[in-house]
Amino acid sequence: MEPRQEELRITTRKLIPKMSLACQIFLLIFVFSIQGAAPANDDIVWGTLGQDINLDIPGFQMINIDDIHWEKGKKKVVRFQISNKPKNPDEKYNVSVNGTLKIKHLMLEDSDTYKVVIYDKDGKNALEKTFQLKIQEKVSTPNIDWNCINKTLVCKISNGTDPELKLYVNGTSIKPVSSKFSTYRFINKRKILVNCTAENKVSKESDVKMITCSEKGLDLYFIIGVCGGSTLFVIFMVLLIFYINKRKKQNSRKNDEELEIRACRLTTKKRGPKPCQVPGSTPQSPAASRPPPPPSHRPQAPGHRPPPPGHRAQHNQQRKAPPPPATQVYQQKGPPLPRPRVQPKAPRGATGNS
Repeated sequence: MEPRQEELRITTRKLIPKMSLACQIFLLIFVFSIQGAAPANDDIVWGTLGQDINLDIPGFQMINIDDIHWEKGKKKVVRFQISNKPKNPDEKYNVSVNGTLKIKHLMLEDSDTYKVVIYDKDGKNALEKTFQLKIQEKVSTPNIDWNCINKTLVCKISNGTDPELKLYVNGTSIKPVSSKFSTYRFINKRKILVNCTAENKVSKESDVKMITCSEKGLDLYFIIGVCGGSTLFVIFMVLLIFYINKRKKQNSRKNDEELEIRACRLTTKKRGPKPCQVPGSTPQSPAASRPPPPPSHRPQAPGHRPPPPGHRAQHNQQRKAPPPPATQVYQQKGPPLPRPRVQPKAPRGATGNS
């Protein structure tokens, strides 16, 4: 029991006989409520992630002190005894002569309850104090970005535990936001002085920017954006119309050719086997369209008649002359030649005389 509570209890005992019954009951309830309540002597200490921290004992005089204990949670982490004059090794926890605990390179798992217990040279408990250590990451410098077309600005940070962003536009405070980014929309303002501040329990950073958005710049950006989108749309529509017209022309030509082919077939059935020229097809020469003569007969000039039997041998000798090249036959122009007549066979006697 603490000295103050003991004094209050003794004073209450002296005053109770002199009070009325109602006052005695009220005073007893008050005293019991104070005795049952836990003393709120925990100090909250904020530490920066990655840095060192010192847990000091304010207002305590280290007179006739011999032993100092520091505990983390329910585990003893370090002890300093003056009579033995120990040497503090270079470890994570160090205790100085005045009882200060130094924690090196704070990490998130270092967040916990720390308790110091101090004894004097007689072994009596001189002090007990508890600290609640909380670790936070330092906030980064804010970054201010804006868009003159949408007339918006954004203040954001990349690092920081539980940050609070405060935005000031032309000296006017905007509602703080407990997050890593804050947005604001400005209307009909050409020049804006923006101040963005990010802070938490262990750090504070700020940035100031002058935003200038001219009306010409706004119109130019707007026109470029609109024209760029409309130009792509127009190009797409032109290509689509061109493709549709091309398909229509191809389908129309195909339908016309089919109709002409059908008409030509009907005309051929009515008039006879006269060839029908279909538009688009390559015309053929009469010589190429005429069937080739039989291999046993050669073409002759028009008006030529077979010689009499007496002159047949001479005629056979003349026939043995080399025929004209094939290319001359195919390159012959004019009307097609008549087919040769079948020559009668000569009598055997005439062949022997010759």
